Amino acid sequence: MTDTPLSPVTTGLRGRCPVCGEGTLFSGFLAFASKCEACGASFEMEDAGDGPAIFVIFIVGIFIIPMALAFQLVTDAPIWITFIIWGPIITLACLFLLRLMRGVMFNLQCKNKAREVRSKDISS
Repeated sequence: MTDTPLSPVTTGLRGRCPVCGEGTLFSGFLAFASKCEACGASFEMEDAGDGPAIFVIFIVGIFIIPMALAFQLVTDAPIWITFIIWGPIITLACLFLLRLMRGVMFNLQCKNKAREVRSKDISS
């Protein structure tokens, strides 16, 4: 464990524990581990929701989709060639960015102690 505060963005991008910055955050490509193997922090409260997917849609929509459109307009290639070339690029970019954004959103959630509000939490 370090003495300096850990950046949730840096640890999230590296896929590291928000508490110690050492243990891995993921047990699979997109699946969160149940706890940190380094410090034992529980990741059971993980609830990144749809936030990471929304950021990925915006990033891909702003940067990659215009490149695919420009390719189509400049080359005037048949549409199936554009799909064959840009389909995998867009898919891989989305998967890569989704893992990064899930890590960042989870670590921000942990740092800010954010959690889902349930009906029992709201006083009548």
